[in-house]
Amino acid sequence: MAATADTSKPYFPLTGVANDGWTTETEATATCFCGAVQLAFPTEKPGLVDTFVCNCTDCRKITASMFASNFVVLDTHLRHLRGKETLKTWSQDHSIASGYTMTNHFCGTCGTLMYRVGSAFPGMSIMRIGTIDDFSLHETKLRPRVEQFTKDRVSWFSGVDGAVQCADGFFKPAKALRAAHKI
Repeated sequence: MAATADTSKPYFPLTGVANDGWTTETEATATCFCGAVQLAFPTEKPGLVDTFVCNCTDCRKITASMFASNFVVLDTHLRHLRGKETLKTWSQDHSIASGYTMTNHFCGTCGTLMYRVGSAFPGMSIMRIGTIDDFSLHETKLRPRVEQFTKDRVSWFSGVDGAVQCADGFFKPAKALRAAHKI
């Protein structure tokens, strides 16, 4: 039987160089591996839009893993605490399933991918759950609700228990997300 973490209280393991992450009832921090970039983000609606795992081939390649664990926040609720000037960007649309441009924002020092911005989702940033400083949030408020592109999932990963499964793409089209958030 797998051990489970105590999710009733914040958990800040030794990860990377920074040790100044924090969590409140409605907000928390995400920090790159070297600590140069730190963001504050909402852990509740309306600023927290959704949480999901993506198995698409782009997410597999950009994370150097078999899937990406993500959450979406409204840009109006995302704060750069430090290192905004350190962020580097790279954009492309060649292999993006929507056909729209996706811009990656990563630490120029250590290379940690902090978030992606898709032109199909204006006003929103797609952040990585793995950058969150309080690991208890991985199991609670940021637990993925949706699993996208399950047709591309590797056979040895059975998926996210309890998540809505979407074989061919996104759970909510960009148009619906924009309408729901009046963007």
